[in-house]
Parts: sequence; structure tokens; C-alpha cells
Amino acid sequence: MDLRTFIKVFLAAGAFAACAAALAQSNPANSAVNPYAGSVQAVPFAPEVRQLTLDDAIRLGIENNLALTLARQQQKSASAQKLQLVNVLLPNMSLHGETGVHQYNLEAFGFHPSIIPEFAKFLPPGTALSSFHLVTRVDTTIGQANFSQALFNWAGYDVWRAAGAVEKAAFYNTQSSRGLVVLNVGDTYLQALAAKSQADYARSLLNTDLTLLNQAHEEHLAGTAANLDELRARVQYQSQAQTVIAADDDFEKAKIALNREIGLPPEQKIELTESAPYAELGSISIEEARAEAYASRQDYQGLKQELRAAELERKATTHQRFPTLEFDGNWGVTGISGGVYHETFSAMGTLSVPVFEEAKFRGDDDVAQAQLEQIRARMQDLTVKIDQQLRDSLLDLETAEETVKVARSNVGLATTALDQTQQRFTAGVTDNLPVAEAQSTLAQAQTQYVNSVLELNEARLGLARNLGIVDTQYKTYLHGRQPPAATNH
Repeated sequence: MDLRTFIKVFLAAGAFAACAAALAQSNPANSAVNPYAGSVQAVPFAPEVRQLTLDDAIRLGIENNLALTLARQQQKSASAQKLQLVNVLLPNMSLHGETGVHQYNLEAFGFHPSIIPEFAKFLPPGTALSSFHLVTRVDTTIGQANFSQALFNWAGYDVWRAAGAVEKAAFYNTQSSRGLVVLNVGDTYLQALAAKSQADYARSLLNTDLTLLNQAHEEHLAGTAANLDELRARVQYQSQAQTVIAADDDFEKAKIALNREIGLPPEQKIELTESAPYAELGSISIEEARAEAYASRQDYQGLKQELRAAELERKATTHQRFPTLEFDGNWGVTGISGGVYHETFSAMGTLSVPVFEEAKFRGDDDVAQAQLEQIRARMQDLTVKIDQQLRDSLLDLETAEETVKVARSNVGLATTALDQTQQRFTAGVTDNLPVAEAQSTLAQAQTQYVNSVLELNEARLGLARNLGIVDTQYKTYLHGRQPPAATNH
């Protein structure tokens, strides 16, 4: 693999990593567009319901997620390319053997009939010159060992070191993909938990509606309530039944999406064994977050290695102008097949000095320089982007924490309001219209509370991702305990 080929491969690898990261951040659900939404299905279908914790989901995602699988293959490819390049600098040995019948036209090699008499003194006595044929046939056998070694190739050494940097960059890209898998699988698991909570809340309200419907029916039969109250209660019950159906459907779809990301068959039945996690985190300053991100973010470390590789490639284009020194040799035997074999060998040093390849040199240099400037620009952009992402994450986290407190209080207030309204309806003070309105208010408050807890946990995972520690410390940011109960403040 020459320098220009290596640069093309390096550009392709960098483009793949950048595109994969961008797709993962946007997280479209289509695995044909975003490999983080797909998986290599490695877990067989089981008829029984599979119990699935958050840790189980993340472990399966790391093992089977499509994007991480592709990243691992990219890392293997980078290691293989480094081996291909180092072969230019290492000794090369080979064995060669051949046997065959060859016919030569000596006249084509300069043996004219007029010079045959000059060879008479080399022929055995009594040999007729007429027996000396210009077209001759021989049966030869050759066996030899070949050896070659690049003694001095500065550009080749630079390219080999650049390949080492690319290999490290591929490792960091794989680790970055691992973090994105943890982030996406964690988000999908949390979304499924939120869908489950919505379904549970909807079913709880449905039970309440059924109780109110039965009560309104009995009061109507007793003549203490108008038929309108029963009709209103029945409409409220059926509307809530539709909400339960839609919530159950959303929950099932969320579980299918989770299966796709972690390598389970789409038809596999799973049960999420954890409740929506909640954790109290200590505050962190932007300066502390920035220092942690620069030390831990794999995409930042990977880009530093890409920059190192580009700098070495740039040097290699300059060092192409330097002479190269190689050694070639062989040792073996040659002879007439079945006859006497004679030892043969050769030892040769080759000094190559490029005299005029200016177009190639300048072209390689321009390509390498453009690549270097491109990665420098990406590094500058990533530095600013990290700062922006951290500030956004800290703001999102602060906002989400306040939103959870307000949403929790709203659920408590709406629950109290519904309870008091039901008591008034039971006592015959009012009809069931305020009950339906109070129920609607409670349903909205519960939905907002579930969404706010989901947004809080997603904000915490997002902060861990932007710090570069989500794959190792997600448990610190998501403790598996219930959020505080909704209370009336």
C-alpha cells in the first residue's frame, strides 16, 4: 500500500466515524439510516417472557448492536492496514523452485553464425562446428531462497507510524460507538419505562372511570341522578378505554424498538423489571465538566490521533524526496535436471534517488496538507462543540430537575382535587361533570410527570455522554429506585 492509497483509506475511515456519530446523535429509528437503531440478531427466540433489567439491555446492546459491530470491524481493518504497511519495512523471505524444458534462440541473443568459429577453442577436440546449433533446448531445475530488506525508507517509516495513529483512532472510535450504544439503549429502555408508566396511569384512571360509571348508573336507576350523568360517565369511560389501548400499543412498540437495538428477536416477549430510575446528583461546574470531557471523551481522543496521523502523512510526502536503500539477495542451486547441480547466489544493494517526480510529489503533498487542515478544522470545531454540549447538558439537567418538582406537585394537587370532586359527587352536591374535568386534569398532570422524569433521566445520560463516561458510569447517573412520590405541596 503506497502513501496515496493510505491517505484515501484514512479519509474514508474518518468520514465513516464522523457520519456514524452524527447519525447516532440524531437517533432516527430506521436502522437502514442509523445503524445504532439496529443489531446483529444473536439471541435466539424463547417462548417464555424474558426478564430484562437496564444492565441486561446495555450488555446485550454492547454485544449485538449493529453500529458497534461495524466499528469493531473498522478497528480490525485499521490493524490489518498497519500490518500491510509494516511489511514494507520488515525483512521479506521467500522460497522459489522451478523445473522445466526451455528452448532458446541464441541468434536472438546476439550469437551470429559468423562468430561460431571463435568458440572452437572451447569445444572438445574433434567436435564438428556443424553440430553447434543456434536453437538449443535445455531441461533445467532451479531452487533458491530469496531475501530482501529495506535498509532506509524514511517516508515508509512515517507512513507506518501514521498507520499506528490511525489504529489508535479506530480504537477510540470503537469506544465512542460503545458509549453511544449505552446512551441509545439507555434512552430506549427509559422510553419504554415511560410508556409503561403512561399505560399504568391510563389503566388506573380507567378503573376509576368504571367505578364512577357504576355509581352514576345506580343513582340513575334510583332516580337520584339524571340520565345525562350516566351518559357523561359512559363517554368518559370509553374515551379512557381508547387511551389505554393507545398507551398499550405505544408500550409494545417501545419494547420492539428496544429488542432491535440489543439483538433480541422483534417477536421476543420481554418484561422490564425496573421502574423509572431516579438519582440525586451533585452539582458540577462547567470548568470541571470541560476538564473531564477533554480527558475522557473518546471522540476527542480519537480525533487527536487522526491529527497525529495526518501530521505524519504530511512529513512522509516530504520524505518521499529522500533516497531509499534496499538489499536483495538469493542463494540456491541450478543445473540440468537429473544431472549435476551448482550453487548460485546473488547479493545486491540498491540505492534509489528520485530525480524528477515533481508532479507526483506535489500532488501527494497537496493532498496530505488538505487532509491535515481538514482535521485541524474538525479539532477546533469539536473543542467548541464540547463546550457547547456541556453547557446545554447542564442547562437541560437544571431545567429537568425543576420540571420534575413542579410536575410532581401538580400530580398531588390534581389527585387531591379529583378526590374532593368525587366526594362532592357522591354526596349529591354536584353532578359528575366536575369529576370528568378533574380526571382530565389528573391525566394531563400524570403524563407531564412521566415525561418530565424521562427528560430528567435522558438529560443525565446526555451529560454522562458529553463527559465521555456514559459507558462506565451510567449507573452513577441512573440509580434504580423510584422517583419521589407525587405529593401535594
